[in-house]
Amino acid sequence: MRLTLGATRHKTQRRRRSRSRFVIVSQPGFRSKSARCGVCHRRGFLLFHANTVLQHKEMSSDALKKRKSKVVRSEGGTPEMKRIRADGDQDVRVYKEEVELESRDPEQDFLMYKESCESLASLMSDIQNLKANGEKEGSAEVEQKRMQSCIHFMNLKKLNRLAHMRLKKGRDQTHEAKQRVDVLHLQLQNLLYEVMHLQKEISKCLEFKSKHEEIDLVSEEEFFQEAPPEISRPQLTKHDSHQLTLARLDWELEQRKRLAEQYKESQASKETILKSIEVKKEHLSSLQPGLNAIMQASLPVQEYLSMPFEQTQKQTEIARHLPPALYVLFVQANAYGQACDKNLSVSISGDVDEARALSKPPEDSQDDESDSDAEEEQEKTKRRRPTIGGQLDDRRREMLKRHPLSLCVDLKCKDSSILHLSFFYLMNLNIMTVKAKVSTPTDLNTAISAGELLKSETLLSCLNTSDQGRETPNPANRYQFDKVGIATFEDFVDELGHPYMWVQKLGGLHFPSDTSEGVHVGSSLSASHMQSTMKLLRARVQSRLALHRQFASLEHSIIPISSECQDLFPTKIISRLARWIPISHQDYAVLPYTRPVIDAGLANDSDLYFMAVIERGTARLDAAVVLSPRYPEISPLFSLSLSWKGERSGCTDDNLRAMESEVNVFRKELNGLRPGHQLLTNQIARLCVCLDVFLETEGQDDSVEGPREFPREKMCLRTVRGPNRLKPFKYNHPQGFFSHR
Repeated sequence: MRLTLGATRHKTQRRRRSRSRFVIVSQPGFRSKSARCGVCHRRGFLLFHANTVLQHKEMSSDALKKRKSKVVRSEGGTPEMKRIRADGDQDVRVYKEEVELESRDPEQDFLMYKESCESLASLMSDIQNLKANGEKEGSAEVEQKRMQSCIHFMNLKKLNRLAHMRLKKGRDQTHEAKQRVDVLHLQLQNLLYEVMHLQKEISKCLEFKSKHEEIDLVSEEEFFQEAPPEISRPQLTKHDSHQLTLARLDWELEQRKRLAEQYKESQASKETILKSIEVKKEHLSSLQPGLNAIMQASLPVQEYLSMPFEQTQKQTEIARHLPPALYVLFVQANAYGQACDKNLSVSISGDVDEARALSKPPEDSQDDESDSDAEEEQEKTKRRRPTIGGQLDDRRREMLKRHPLSLCVDLKCKDSSILHLSFFYLMNLNIMTVKAKVSTPTDLNTAISAGELLKSETLLSCLNTSDQGRETPNPANRYQFDKVGIATFEDFVDELGHPYMWVQKLGGLHFPSDTSEGVHVGSSLSASHMQSTMKLLRARVQSRLALHRQFASLEHSIIPISSECQDLFPTKIISRLARWIPISHQDYAVLPYTRPVIDAGLANDSDLYFMAVIERGTARLDAAVVLSPRYPEISPLFSLSLSWKGERSGCTDDNLRAMESEVNVFRKELNGLRPGHQLLTNQIARLCVCLDVFLETEGQDDSVEGPREFPREKMCLRTVRGPNRLKPFKYNHPQGFFSHR
């Protein structure tokens, strides 16, 4: 229940309610707004402090009505109460709740609060019951209950004030404690800052290095041996490290003064020598015209003796402007040609003036004309702003720029054919590339199937294992390509040449797997690979020329067999080569009987693919051939399919698998004389013989009248053998019969 007293309307009491210790009720006859609650009556009461009211609890209501109340505040702000009696004399009692608060127990106040609440509730219920039983409004019993309720209410207000005072006191104490903690925390932070500052100063002192520590002084033993006694002062410096350091520094200064004097003397002697050199140069330059005239007069003699001294001298002069890689190749190729191979010649081609400009350092000062030209170029570039695509193309061209000089190596073979090799150096990529071309004394017959043999793109492919020359061997180029948007170097191979690994080795370039080691250029690397590489190049040219001639014959259904290989085949071969055509890798992969070769990884993009068709009567044998670029080191691989009384292949028929083994597995019997350039034609001839044996030994229907389609022309000891009914495909010379393996 909420009780509002009318006296709270006074302005002075409302402003200072929090400090007041008493509540004043209005005079009799004054009706306040709080009368609506049913607690306050029309007649006013003066409510004193709980202790005072309890002492006068038994007084009558008439005596209480005669008393008057007045609240006065002292100058210090402490509440004071003055009771005015009827006789006029005053009794002043000063009361401070702050003093009482220290002596009171909060638990007892809490229990008192509960008791007051229970008593107040019971009194209110009693008043309600009395009114319900018919008691009048102003009856003595109701008034007494009301008085007791007011007393309990005042007690509750006092307890509330005490609770608020305790709360305020606790907050003040907490705030003071926080302030003390903050002060201590600030002191701690100040101390930590001072400690950190001292630690920094200590570390600076410890890390301090004097200038004399950077000087490489002589050792103490040398110092005492070489320094004079007036500088070394051993009786003092041996026991004092500081004096020892000062003495060593004095000795260092003395030595440097001596060296400075020697340097001046050396400079003077150097200038004297330079002057004498200039005099001699002038004398030699005066001899140059006479020597040139003598050289011109000796040219016919040089040509007659095949000793081109002047040409060699010019080449040597130009070679000074070659990049390191091409220079190493030039020196090693010349040395190898003079020592081991007279059919090897080396020459330099390109723009010598541009190469000289590249080798010269950039000049700091320029003429006025060059400055004006540069300004004009800048104005033009400002007028025409290049697009992003144009800038990227310029950066690509700059990155793929070749050195203006190139090296030409001509390698002459036994059949008078010449392999022309042009070596280039890409300056920004730090790699070498090569372009190849073959020239023959006679025009080769145009063979459709031999079109890929002598092309520059495939002529030198896989000279070493898996070296197709499509990607750059320098691992650093991959990051350079990413900057300018180049996906692969293969797109520029036709223009720039092939960067084969053996080309890098001939130029002395070594690209380690770890990029931190860097690229090395060494002549020893070039010398160690020169001889083996030249042999491989000659062998490749000879094998390709031999294949070119063989393909020309195979396209005309002629199988060329040399006289040295006649013993490998019988005298009479009835099956014939009907067709020899080139096919693509995709066409080869589509054939069903080539699947085992592809699954085994024996057919690559760098290989050449052909289709041979062998016929006899109604039988047709299709042979898909994989020709490696390293032929004849790697033999051709045949996959067979027979069309006769159905379709058969090496995957479904044991005899066709045996025929494949005759040409693929037992290839050493078909090599012939070294270097084995006749291997391909011997394999095709062996296929024709095997087809004859297969058809002649195959069972035929005797019920059909007329001659046999494939009469037996070959002598066989046994026509079939074993549960697989294998045919005798092995030819025995000189007996002339066929047997099983």
